[in-house]
Amino acid sequence: MVNFLKITGNGVKFHFKNSIPENVPILFVPNHQSVYDIPPLIWFLRKYDPKFVGKKELDNGTPSIGINLKNNGSVLIDRKNQKESIAKLAEFAKYLSKNKYTGVIFPEGTRSRNGKLKPFKTTGLKIMMKYMPEGYIVPITINNSWKIVHYGTFPIGLCNDVNFITHQPIPISSDSAENLIEKIRNEIAKDLQTEE
Repeated sequence: MVNFLKITGNGVKFHFKNSIPENVPILFVPNHQSVYDIPPLIWFLRKYDPKFVGKKELDNGTPSIGINLKNNGSVLIDRKNQKESIAKLAEFAKYLSKNKYTGVIFPEGTRSRNGKLKPFKTTGLKIMMKYMPEGYIVPITINNSWKIVHYGTFPIGLCNDVNFITHQPIPISSDSAENLIEKIRNEIAKDLQTEE
C-alpha cells in the first residue's frame, strides 16, 4: 500500500530524529489520521516487527492491513466491551514485555478527520505502561495522511506530503502515567502540521 500511495503522488517520508533503544520493549505512540497511517508504520518500522492495538473491525481480510494485523501477534479489541479490552491489552503488554517486542497504540482511539490532535483515551495507554515498566515509549507525529481520505474512500487525495516523525524515547519507569501521557501528547503536538 505504500507503493499505492506513491502511484497516487502521495509522498511518504519517515524521519527518525533519535536512536531507538534495542533489546527492550518499545511502545510506539502515534497520532491517528487515516487507515493509510498503518502501512507506512509497518514498512518503515519493519526492523522492529511492530504489533498493533487495533479495532476488531480490521479483522475483515483487508489486504496488507487486516491480514497482517491478524497474523503478526497484534491484538484486535472490541471498543464496546471495555472489560474484555482491558484484559486483552494487559495480556498484550505482558507479551511484549516478556519477549522484548514492539507495540503500536493510537491513543486518540479514532482517526482525526482534519489533522488536529484529538483528546487521548488514556485507559489503554495506562494499561500498556503498567505491564511494560521496563520499556520505552516513542511518540510519533503523523502529518497529512488525513488529506488522502478527506473526501472519503473516493476520490483519493493526490500529491500530499505525508510524513512521520519519531521523537525522543521516554523510559516508562521515569514518571507517573499521567505525566508520561502529557509528555507524549506534547511531543506529538509540537511537530503536528494543522490547517485552520
